[in-house]
Amino acid sequence: MALHKITLTVNGSTEMVDVPSNLTLLQMLRDRLVLTGTKDGCSAGECGACTVMMNGEPVNSCMVLAVECDGAQIITVEGLALGDGQLDPVQQAIIEQGGVQCGFCTPGILISARALLDRNPHPSEFEIRDALIGNLCRCTGYLRIIDAVKQAAS
Repeated sequence: MALHKITLTVNGSTEMVDVPSNLTLLQMLRDRLVLTGTKDGCSAGECGACTVMMNGEPVNSCMVLAVECDGAQIITVEGLALGDGQLDPVQQAIIEQGGVQCGFCTPGILISARALLDRNPHPSEFEIRDALIGNLCRCTGYLRIIDAVKQAAS
């Protein structure tokens, strides 16, 4: 299979990667760039565990081919922490509100919440729920996650 050389920015770092046509963004992040915070939950775009930001918008990385990312800006959960090692306000709030149980869905939820707050710093509860609709959580019941996003917005 032919390889394609792509260049993209991941968490602020320029990466040049040779990828086959059928490699997903999720596979490239986990297997080629060893950024394993992004989780593979369903491989079908249904659960949101693999959510990353691509050019400022949340996307299911299992549904995006790596070749489509040439020139893109990608932010994964590893890229959320602030430059001085301090946690992003969404990360800190989800810890303080107890919004994590098993933690498998957490990276995708953090990315979706950060994308929401980047475009709308003071969302309503309805807007928070709507932004998280593509992220499935089997453990928490979502209330503490929603409270965490409200806290991060304040």
